[in-house]
Amino acid sequence: MARWRDTKQNKSSSKKTTSIKEENIQIESSPLSVRLRAFLTDTFLITTPILYIVIYLIMGSGEAFSEDRIKGWSIILVVHLILIIFFWFVKSQTPGLKAYDLKIVDTLSKGRISLLQSLVRYTVTLFAVVSFFLLFLPFFRKDKKTFQDLISRTIIVHE
Repeated sequence: MARWRDTKQNKSSSKKTTSIKEENIQIESSPLSVRLRAFLTDTFLITTPILYIVIYLIMGSGEAFSEDRIKGWSIILVVHLILIIFFWFVKSQTPGLKAYDLKIVDTLSKGRISLLQSLVRYTVTLFAVVSFFLLFLPFFRKDKKTFQDLISRTIIVHE
């Protein structure tokens, strides 16, 4: 009789089997529209202030920035890299991802991503943005994974 009651109230050892089953379930990627909104939020919260600080405080003016664009963009990319890697590696979320209750996880362990995965994802994301055709990859895939998701073995999921 106690066994029936335990089973009815989900107190039996079946919890172990359900947790094992849950680990084998594929985590679905968050919708593309939500990821795009998080990306745009990050652009306005992180990238835009970096641009203004580099152009007007470090370089001095827009004219000085236009004279030495390689130096200016190098500073922008390095600072952006450090901030984004920090957010991905330490917090698993950028401010944009946090605003939409998203987080970045490893596709295999479903946990935090490694520093190497963060670096690979950032580099591949820059490559995907520069080579415009890779941006349309999720529209042709059933699982809606982006190029950077596939290469870095990460995925952005709803928290």
